[in-house]
Amino acid sequence: MTTPSQSAGPQINIPEGMEPAYVNLARIWHSLTDIVIDFAYILPSEGRANIRSRVVMTPLSAKLLLRALNENLARYEAAFGEIKLPSNNSLAENLFRKFPPSESPEPPKE
Repeated sequence: MTTPSQSAGPQINIPEGMEPAYVNLARIWHSLTDIVIDFAYILPSEGRANIRSRVVMTPLSAKLLLRALNENLARYEAAFGEIKLPSNNSLAENLFRKFPPSESPEPPKE
């Protein structure tokens, strides 16, 4: 992970002791005035996700976030190569499918 460069704009304070939350699932919904994104973590073999964070923003802020994500992903791919998306199934099926017995991950050997 790289540290963002200093730029003009507000100073952002990260509270002491704040820990990052790993998420692999996002649920997005909206009303007339808000976009809501629930970020969650789910294990492939489980059917229940645990929400780690809920972000509520205006549609304008969501569109600006989308633009920033697109710009950052373009820079990432320029540096590290294209991120390939699955084409034959939905992303959810690839992330959360149940492993057949022959594909089950082996436990670590001691």
